[in-house]
Amino acid sequence: MTLHLSTEDTDLLAGHAGPGPAMALRVVAEAARLLGAKRLVPIVSAHIDGCLYHGDSGVFFAERLVALGARVSVPATLNVGALDLMHPEIVRGDAHHETMSRRLMEAHLALGCTASWTCAPYQAGHRPALGTQVAWGESNAVAFVNSVLGARSNRYGDFLDLCCAIAGRAPYCGLHLSENRRAAMVLDITGLSEALRREEAFYPVLGALLGGVAGGEVAAIIGVPSNIGEDALKALGAGAAARGAVGLFHVVGVTPEAPDLETALQGQSPARTFKVTAEDVRAARDSLSTAQTTDGSLDCVALGSPHFSLEECRALAAFAADRRFQIPVYVCTGRHVMARLAAEDLESRLTACGVTFVVDTCVVVTPILKGVSGTMMTNSAKFAHYGRANTGYGTVFGSLKDCADSAVAGRIVRDEAIWR
Repeated sequence: MTLHLSTEDTDLLAGHAGPGPAMALRVVAEAARLLGAKRLVPIVSAHIDGCLYHGDSGVFFAERLVALGARVSVPATLNVGALDLMHPEIVRGDAHHETMSRRLMEAHLALGCTASWTCAPYQAGHRPALGTQVAWGESNAVAFVNSVLGARSNRYGDFLDLCCAIAGRAPYCGLHLSENRRAAMVLDITGLSEALRREEAFYPVLGALLGGVAGGEVAAIIGVPSNIGEDALKALGAGAAARGAVGLFHVVGVTPEAPDLETALQGQSPARTFKVTAEDVRAARDSLSTAQTTDGSLDCVALGSPHFSLEECRALAAFAADRRFQIPVYVCTGRHVMARLAAEDLESRLTACGVTFVVDTCVVVTPILKGVSGTMMTNSAKFAHYGRANTGYGTVFGSLKDCADSAVAGRIVRDEAIWR
């Protein structure tokens, strides 16, 4: 398929705006050809995932763009880096890891990106409007911007997202197109109890189930209460994007492109309907625990993937009730939340309970946890999915209350009532 470039595109490729933007557009155009796009589409926003250090080549790539005079041409937030710049002492990487991680983060700032350092930019004020075209990286952020905000992005990988931000264009294919945003399947949870569907802990589990069932398909979910909170939708999308390749889901009666099922399906019949049973939910919940035992010793609690919101920090403080945690509790969050915590005196309260705040990064992508193995409890489907492979720790999934109670007890405590 031939990629048609506009006059502005060809001028950019010819270097009229400088060698940096020309390099970025060459990458975008070649990706568009590989993806079968007919043209490029202007974007209004980007979220950049490639600022997380995975190797020296990423540093050299970003620094090359800086040297060529590139700058982002649209508002561009930054995902987590590999350092906690506010608490550098908690990172256990070697000198090379620290040096290169810092160089990579500084290069992205030199390119004009915003120093947000969060995987939840949508809760830090970066919320593109319904129907706008954007280029976002980071799987949970992509699921949220598509599903909850109704902006349009494919799942952009490292470096391509940055090139889109510099060029101000993205390949016009995939979820940028209206016809590809139609729900192909229906996930029906109306058979589950109302009590379970009101539980915050249910939604990361539902996300993991959705990711396993849908893969990369767009699904319409029916049966979710209309007053579901944003943090529950965040957890749903993160679980689905980690367990599967979900970039967009519709929650009928809740998300903006699904006021009703017919609209989500764009007037067509679904290819299939999956009716979720209580047994399906329990199986999905159990799959998020990879530790050898789920009732016994516990080494730490890890929260905040995606980054903890202010409301989630308030909930943790309420569950902690000023009790002292017997094991390390890591709360990963963004700078935007830390500022509010300090203003509300929640930072000092949670620190007194035994919380270690991790900012700018998280414990699953940066060496922060003590040792190379152990058992970690979490209420995050994403932490649970990546925990063992990235940290060596086996995971135990529980509700936020379970996590707080377990930290106080120093051992695994889980309330099984809601899962029956």
